[in-house]
Amino acid sequence: MSPWTSAVGAPQLARLLGSQHTRDATAASPADGPAASPVAVLNGNRRVPAYRALADGVRLLLLEGRVPVAARLPAERELAAALTVSRTTVAAAYEALRGEGFLESRRGAGSWTAMPAGSPLPTRGLDPLPPEAAASVIDLGCAALPAPEPWLTRATRGALEELPPYAHTHGDYPAGLPALRQALADRYTARGVPTMPEQIMVTTGAMGAVAATCRLMTRPGERVAVDSPSYANVLQLMREAGARLVPVAMADHLAGWDIPAWRQVLAAAAPRMAYVVADFHNPTGALATEEQRRSLVDAARAAGTVLIADETMAELRLDDDVELPRPVSAFDPAGSTVVTVGSASKTFWAGLRIGWVRAAPDVIRSLVAARAYADLGTPVIEQLAVAWLLNTGGWEEAIEIRRALARDNRDALVAAVRRHLPDWEFTVPHGGLTLWARTGGLSGSRIAEAGARLGVRVPSGPRFGVDGAFEGYVRLPFTVAGAVADKAAERLAAAADLVATGATAEAEAPRTWVA
Repeated sequence: MSPWTSAVGAPQLARLLGSQHTRDATAASPADGPAASPVAVLNGNRRVPAYRALADGVRLLLLEGRVPVAARLPAERELAAALTVSRTTVAAAYEALRGEGFLESRRGAGSWTAMPAGSPLPTRGLDPLPPEAAASVIDLGCAALPAPEPWLTRATRGALEELPPYAHTHGDYPAGLPALRQALADRYTARGVPTMPEQIMVTTGAMGAVAATCRLMTRPGERVAVDSPSYANVLQLMREAGARLVPVAMADHLAGWDIPAWRQVLAAAAPRMAYVVADFHNPTGALATEEQRRSLVDAARAAGTVLIADETMAELRLDDDVELPRPVSAFDPAGSTVVTVGSASKTFWAGLRIGWVRAAPDVIRSLVAARAYADLGTPVIEQLAVAWLLNTGGWEEAIEIRRALARDNRDALVAAVRRHLPDWEFTVPHGGLTLWARTGGLSGSRIAEAGARLGVRVPSGPRFGVDGAFEGYVRLPFTVAGAVADKAAERLAAAADLVATGATAEAEAPRTWVA
């Protein structure tokens, strides 16, 4: 039986290694080809042996999940040709990786990636920081805030008071509790999108909503157009489902969508589905205009593309002078094109795993039928808690608490980054929970790697892109304030200094729980 489960070709690996280069440098061995080689530019301004730079690059791709574990790597001669380096350099890099536990080899089977004994498997998504590490590490990995008390406690008590009638039933509600479906429909209607309860299915978080929609709408190998950059966990979900991702660049300076680019992709690629975040986009914070929403819906309808509109950040407006456009679904009155995804996790609390889908009734019926062989339904008590919030006015009160906290955190983080990292570039968003920062020409992946050792956890840009894009970026969430925000920026500045001098090349491997 083969010891490897997938394979990475030489051109693909060369492209991924090349994406790590953001600042010109030259490796130590002039015999290893031109300075433009991906191997020759991996470690900032410091001259390091070319084999060490190559081994470092492959290790980093593995730790970030961009090359999977148990993936067969190209033969030495093939990779040497793709990188325009000597075969000796590749052989030495592979030997170094074997010595560190990141590569295994067997005669006749080739070489395949591995993780050192006892190390958790890496992931391309964004995982919470283990509680035992929270005391020593500032976590900028996940965009999630504490619960807006006292509203979580009040909602839970309200849910328990409403529970007895449901406790006498089987407890399975594949479409969601009728009371919550009605409350969500009423909320859409109040936002200018007339909605019936039959157009709502309650899910386990927004990820459950996106996953259910992907299973229904697409098959492995079909094209799915996505914002570029886009939300890391959704990108990974779609990769795992076998989708062929088609990236469409966002407009510069938080100007929303590039509608001409979208029209071109929809017409030329004819994707079965498209996934977009219109409201305070994750990771950039961009807010699509009303005209952009209308134009994208029209283009998707003309192309026969189902448009998934993720509204998880829609209610997190942080600046009162910003006027919110109508929801994307407002431009699809027939309901033939737009499927909307929402969630309580970002707006209220990540521990309240309640999401929902709004779509045409026939789509909802198909989604509900498919739950029989998926998760069956969503926990009743959590649904009752969200229904209590929506029906009592607690939702609005909690959102105001959430907005105030996120606004203060944003302002503190922006000030700290400007103070400690003046070369970093970004546009301050008017809402949402994230800041998308260009890292002054340095590798975001290497800053994340160095930051993990210095006590700050940050996701690098390529997690939010397709095929290694956005190496020169990191995402910073609005989850810390005051002295903690200042300390986080100070540690990131120290990490950036390490990357700029190439000092990360010989350093010990990072903590592998970094997401």
